[in-house]
Amino acid sequence: MRSDLISHLAPAQTLRPASQADPSVPVNGIGVDLANHDSAVVLVDAGTITGAGASLTVEVQHSDDNSAWTAVPDDELTGAEPVITSANHQQIHQIGYRGIKRYLRVAITAKAGTTPTLLVGATVVRGKPRRLPA
Repeated sequence: MRSDLISHLAPAQTLRPASQADPSVPVNGIGVDLANHDSAVVLVDAGTITGAGASLTVEVQHSDDNSAWTAVPDDELTGAEPVITSANHQQIHQIGYRGIKRYLRVAITAKAGTTPTLLVGATVVRGKPRRLPA
């Protein structure tokens, strides 16, 4: 018999899928509450990037209060935060979180190149719930 995986995962959108184009505007995702979960993975879903020399830098951030955000230290991540270019676009990038803060989000911290455009979204998948649904 197979386990019911849906009862063990709780996905939440942090960065709504949208076209990211203006290099002067950083984009901050919505904070996702990790309360009552003991693990999390961030999924960054990248579409097609366009523009000469275009790149987009993704950063995972955490917070105690869903207000003051800091970059997650590399030793609290499994996998690397992607810099999305034409070499690694059109795929899902996974980043595991091993930190202890309550809130997690994705931010786009830098865009480079000539008229860079990328359709991208991000989801935080919370796992190992402390209490399973009834």
